[in-house]
Amino acid sequence: MLKFNYKYLILTILLFLIEVIIALYAHDEIIRPYIGDVLVVILLYCLVKSFINASVISTALSVLAFSYLIEILQYFHYVEWFGLGENKLANIILGTSFAWTDLLAYTAGITIVLLSEKMISNPQLSIK
Repeated sequence: MLKFNYKYLILTILLFLIEVIIALYAHDEIIRPYIGDVLVVILLYCLVKSFINASVISTALSVLAFSYLIEILQYFHYVEWFGLGENKLANIILGTSFAWTDLLAYTAGITIVLLSEKMISNPQLSIK
């Protein structure tokens, strides 16, 4: 079950750097709130696949469920539960506000993962 995969780790690092750039420089109404959320689930998927040799479906659904859980916990202001309300980094990483659109963005991100993995595993499905 545990197996290191450097390709996924490289993707994780690249996606993390993109997320940092978005956080620092994108102060718009599309890239930061939507594209960032799409990419974060892809980043989490790649992170898990970097170290765990699990099926694409189980990994993708686990990451999606985890993302949904975090978003639902934001509705209940869970950052405050842990006494991290004043911690700026915790607020950025864990999030502080619930949005239905975030759930849609997470779903879109996992859909991209599933489609990408399908095309990689079966190159005949790729667009010509």
